[in-house]
Amino acid sequence: MIATALLTLLGLMALAIPVAASMGVLGLVLGHFYSFLPVSKVAGEIAWTSSNEFLLVSLPLFVLLGELLLRSGLADRMYESLSRWLSWLPGGLMHSNIAACAVFAATSGSSVATAATVGTVALPQARRFGYNERLFLGSLAAGGTLGILIPPSINMIVYAVLTNTSVPRLYLAGIVPGLLLALGFMVVIAVACVLRPAWGGRQVRASLAASVAGLVHLVPPMGIFLVVVGSIYAGIATPTEAASLGVMAGLGLAAWNRSLSLAMLRTVLLGTMRSTGMIMLIIVAAYFLNFVMSATGLTTRLTDTVQGLGLSKTEMFLAVVVFYLVIGCFMETLSMMITTIPVVAPVMQAMGFDMVWFGIVVVLLVEVALITPPVGLNLFVVHNIRKGGSMNDVIIGALPFLAAMFALLLLLAMFPGLALWLPSAMG
Repeated sequence: MIATALLTLLGLMALAIPVAASMGVLGLVLGHFYSFLPVSKVAGEIAWTSSNEFLLVSLPLFVLLGELLLRSGLADRMYESLSRWLSWLPGGLMHSNIAACAVFAATSGSSVATAATVGTVALPQARRFGYNERLFLGSLAAGGTLGILIPPSINMIVYAVLTNTSVPRLYLAGIVPGLLLALGFMVVIAVACVLRPAWGGRQVRASLAASVAGLVHLVPPMGIFLVVVGSIYAGIATPTEAASLGVMAGLGLAAWNRSLSLAMLRTVLLGTMRSTGMIMLIIVAAYFLNFVMSATGLTTRLTDTVQGLGLSKTEMFLAVVVFYLVIGCFMETLSMMITTIPVVAPVMQAMGFDMVWFGIVVVLLVEVALITPPVGLNLFVVHNIRKGGSMNDVIIGALPFLAAMFALLLLLAMFPGLALWLPSAMG
């Protein structure tokens, strides 16, 4: 059964079949050969129940919020404000790339939206001020990954649905690791530019008065963060309701910036429908595949086999890390989570791992997948915004930032309190 599943999945991927279709076909193949019941008959019911989850309603809302912020003109002023404060560091505007991604991540919930928004604003500065283009591109691809670690996060919501974990606790757990990862990226940039000063470009100087005056442009994104995340922790709104409040705040900001128009709304809604359709199709197909795997006993067999290996907690953790690093090179991140977590999470929970902590570890491993070839989404996003040059430039530029990710992964393994302290403190 395992051989059939692997060969079928590899064959479909080799044919470049879309991920959702590959998972659906794999479910049908496994059901046809190994189930005594016609599992295809329940596809409609699974499609309804998987898409009728109240928490999942927040996904299109967060996508809509990201689209609104992308086209509201907020990112330009935010980036300029941050550049005035950070351009004196070794690496100059590349630190602004990371800081802008961290701030935007606190509003969008999407790595792709974060990389696309900040990249569109920042890329024209690379050649203008003489930066090493590869490292500059890599900082955008890596910084974009912060979109799913710093709350709010679409991927954390998916993890919460699959493992029945508290979304507010996951959001709290992601704050400290997210800030540490942003700091780690900035350290990588600083070290690279101290060793190779020519990579750091020309400094952009601004007066103290101008820098202080520019802080006003950081108020809107921080305001949206407080509306979305603050309303959850204040007990005012559920994650889904908080996402809708964020959309209303995003509409208000767009109107305030005079960028709200029928043409803009049409573009925003079309982008939201495309992204939501892709996400929900992957979710439905993954739920169907997981049902078939459970019905045929494959999930139970895999779980029993792994537990029967007699691995220690450290060995199990390393095995899971290697597993996600390998499949992250070949699978899209959301489908990777939805397909694997129902199998991996029960094993990790049975071995005594905290599910909130493990959620942060999984999101971090998913971030690694976003900047590792050949299927790293953020690499493609930044390359497409660049509109020219070789894809290898983005890949090579992103590689140094993997060191910061692996360092944070090691810290989380050695000191789980980095993720669990804030949820415990907040009760």
